[in-house]
Amino acid sequence: MHQLWVSLSVTPLLWLVVTLGAYLIGVALRRAAGDTPLVNPVLVAIALVGGLLLVTGTPYATYFSGAKFIHFLLGPATVALAIPLADNIHHVRRSLVEMGAALLVGCLVSMLSGIGFVLLLGGPAQVALSMAPKAVTTPIAMAVASEIGGLPALTAVLAILGGIIAAVLGESLLRATGVRDWRAHGLAAGLAGSGIAAAQVAGRDPLAAAFSALGIGLNGLLTALAAPAAVALLHRLHWLGM
Repeated sequence: MHQLWVSLSVTPLLWLVVTLGAYLIGVALRRAAGDTPLVNPVLVAIALVGGLLLVTGTPYATYFSGAKFIHFLLGPATVALAIPLADNIHHVRRSLVEMGAALLVGCLVSMLSGIGFVLLLGGPAQVALSMAPKAVTTPIAMAVASEIGGLPALTAVLAILGGIIAAVLGESLLRATGVRDWRAHGLAAGLAGSGIAAAQVAGRDPLAAAFSALGIGLNGLLTALAAPAAVALLHRLHWLGM
């Protein structure tokens, strides 16, 4: 069995099948749990694949060489979010003021609370700066972290973790507070920087899909512009201790 596994583990097709299989297991578990968002297929897949890599001692590079086709599909999948956005552009135009206010507040609160939380607990400034773009989609978050002096790898972990939390708890929290509008659900998922949460709400309502796509793009743009300015101001105030 060991020799068989060694020969299979270097086969790219194996890890593609493992990834898809783990996700399908996650989908089956969610259906068995009554389609509750608390059982997220992506989170289940991450746990299963990560556990398998750990148990078998397989390097991430070996895994990625087989699963990179899925990574390639992230681009077309993201672009595909433009379809519901175009279909619902009239709803977007009617909500520009409210959406702009939510975007600005969400962006600033996310950045400043992340930095402040780390500094309040006595953490190093580099870790605090890594927290600033945590609510942005992962590729943009890593680029922003590198620009402002954070740790891109740490930011990537925080962005992915935040996306999973948004997907698992976001819809339930909004409904518990009386928010039923799919525009709000979609925008909240996008502002959390979560392709995972955006994909979840996109599958439930096309209006949510439109606003989640817009939230991801605009929050990424605003954070990329605002984060360097905010960090420069904190440096002038000597709050970062660097």
